[in-house]
Amino acid sequence: MDALAGASNISFSTERYGDVGRGRIRNAQVVLLKPSTFMNLSGNAVRYWAQAENIPVDRILVCVDDVALPFGAIRLKPSGSDAGHNGLKNIAAMLGTQAYPRLRFGIGNNYPRGCQIDYVLGSFSPDEETEIGARIDVAVEAARAFCLEGIDRAMCRYNNA
Repeated sequence: MDALAGASNISFSTERYGDVGRGRIRNAQVVLLKPSTFMNLSGNAVRYWAQAENIPVDRILVCVDDVALPFGAIRLKPSGSDAGHNGLKNIAAMLGTQAYPRLRFGIGNNYPRGCQIDYVLGSFSPDEETEIGARIDVAVEAARAFCLEGIDRAMCRYNNA
């Protein structure tokens, strides 16, 4: 969200349930949210701001890290299961549907059994550090494409990028 906000000249302010940024990406009005809730309870923030800003569920793009994808891989989907991601599970429960778009950013799964939390909350390897900026730039462009062109076109352009 920080990279998307920076690329779009949007700043955040601390509001209910998190940091919120409002602005425009070309002709699209956007609301960016960085929930301050625990990840497993992020659905509270998403539901609150979707209702407060009158955002239809199909115009919400949830961006998450994903250990099921190789490092730097980007996948956009219009809906789907939570695939074991507790944040996505809570968002679906709070929105009452799994039919919300998401951008999954791969962080890989190079961790020993039982050490997933340490891996997810840890640092990137030196090799990953050299690549992360470019991969985040692609994710930012994918999110911008979602805002301007919709999920189908964004998926066509960025799911293999």
